[in-house]
Amino acid sequence: MCSSSFLVLISISSIFFLSSLLFLMKDYTIFLEGEVVSLNSASMVMTPLFDWMSLLFMSFVLLIASLVIYYSKEYMSGDLNINRFIMLVLMFVMSMMLLIISPNLVSILLGWDGVGVVSYCLVIYFQNVKSYNNGMLTALSNRIGEVAFLLAIAWMLKNGSWNNIFYLEVMKNSVEMEIIGALIMLAAMTKSAQIHFSSWLPAAMAAPTPVSALVHSSTLVTAGVYLLIRFNILLSGSWLGDLLLLLSGLTMFMAGLGANFEFDLKKIIALSTLSQLGLMMSILSMGFYKLAFFHLLTHALFKALLFMCAGAIIHNMNNSQDIRLMGGLGIYMPLTSGCFNVANLALCGMPFLAGFYSKDMILEIVSLSYINLFSFFLYFFSTGLTVCYSFRLVYYSMTGELNCGSLNMLSDEGWIMLRGMSGLLVMSIVGGSMLSWLIFPTPYMICLPSYLKLLTLFVCIVRGVLGYLISNVSLFYFNKSLSNYVSSYFFGSMWFMPYISTYGIINYPLILGGSVCKSFDQGWSDFLGGQNLYNELVKYSQHMFVMHNNNLKIYLLLLALWIIFLFSFFLMF
Repeated sequence: MCSSSFLVLISISSIFFLSSLLFLMKDYTIFLEGEVVSLNSASMVMTPLFDWMSLLFMSFVLLIASLVIYYSKEYMSGDLNINRFIMLVLMFVMSMMLLIISPNLVSILLGWDGVGVVSYCLVIYFQNVKSYNNGMLTALSNRIGEVAFLLAIAWMLKNGSWNNIFYLEVMKNSVEMEIIGALIMLAAMTKSAQIHFSSWLPAAMAAPTPVSALVHSSTLVTAGVYLLIRFNILLSGSWLGDLLLLLSGLTMFMAGLGANFEFDLKKIIALSTLSQLGLMMSILSMGFYKLAFFHLLTHALFKALLFMCAGAIIHNMNNSQDIRLMGGLGIYMPLTSGCFNVANLALCGMPFLAGFYSKDMILEIVSLSYINLFSFFLYFFSTGLTVCYSFRLVYYSMTGELNCGSLNMLSDEGWIMLRGMSGLLVMSIVGGSMLSWLIFPTPYMICLPSYLKLLTLFVCIVRGVLGYLISNVSLFYFNKSLSNYVSSYFFGSMWFMPYISTYGIINYPLILGGSVCKSFDQGWSDFLGGQNLYNELVKYSQHMFVMHNNNLKIYLLLLALWIIFLFSFFLMF
């Protein structure tokens, strides 16, 4: 099933990519509309929207999904139910497809909810207590956004249609659209794990690594960014854009800082995803939606490759994810290490790799724009933190000797996994320039003074050297992070957000719900309702049972009493 799914998905991806090129050159948009049901004046319709953006995004999602499924053929080879796993991944991709091509809020919600439900099934795929807890945190955090979506749908009921594409331009300055925009922004922030809702994203690492490669690159977490790209008109020149700029900047800063204190390989990459989502959201809030989409696509390529390489390393390390036990992987696994380093350098924005074209342009546009000093600091400092934790990761995993005490036969003999990674390796190198020429055929003219032009390069080099040196010193000399345990614990635990989310979103509401259930559903309403009716029926049936199981004297006595009652009744009149 893996091979057939791979061939089908890669073929459809090629068709969509070629179609997107045609739509981009000709500036085509195809909008199909079919009515499903009409209720009074409001009609519910299914409306696929095909333009260059949706087709290009779908081609990238299908490309990554096909390579992930091919990679899973070896990675999940020990799973007896691998066909069930492939079916779940395909359902996940189909839900994402529905979300991408929908300009209608109701059909977007179908894809949105489909992605959420299937992601829950994939997070709890390894059936243990930790997976169940992380899956519940993921599901309940995303539930907040789905409630906001339902409120936005209810608010748009008065317009007679849920096709948001018809209303955005006309009503963008009205109070109604601001309310709808705020609800949509809340939904997007929960799905893309912006601050206050960030704790579920590292928790979703309980899923198998191929799922992480798909979820954290191009599907689940990017759904919120893609939704706001479609609603970008509501953000520009509005308080919503200013609020999103602040929250996404803090998300970027918090995730970058937390990754420098983390030792779990997959969680470091997950926090890296969170940092890049903050970067996409922040540039989107400033009105540059094409730039956000450009970084969305380039990020999908190298982040999927990064997760695949991490999966191959974990697979060889007997499922150990602690980077302190790694070391010298460049000697034992040269091909995987090469792919891993290319993906890491693309993430850092190394010139002429995929990430460089989007990240460098974003930072130059930020330098050119009217922006406050705090946001400017968050942009450049967070970019430096990205390079810092990337070089720290390279130091722990690639240099020195293997620190694992047990015997591990590390090798690059997983040829199926390597073939899956090689496709993304090529795209991580050439994908950025290719997309840059397609999306921006006319180059941006960015005139900056030399100190601002070189600031990005300077921040990256300094932070990279600093990240490597701090990691090096902390192993052999006095470890500063241990002497400042409270601050290290605070930054390493994402500003205590997982604890706040776990107790605030899951624990206390469930305790409150249990109390309400005992007081009302199992309390007064039950006593005066169904339970009381049940007790009365039991009592009457017991009386009837006594009567039916006795002799004729009981019936004669009752008959005599009945006659006396009737006689006395007639005497009264």
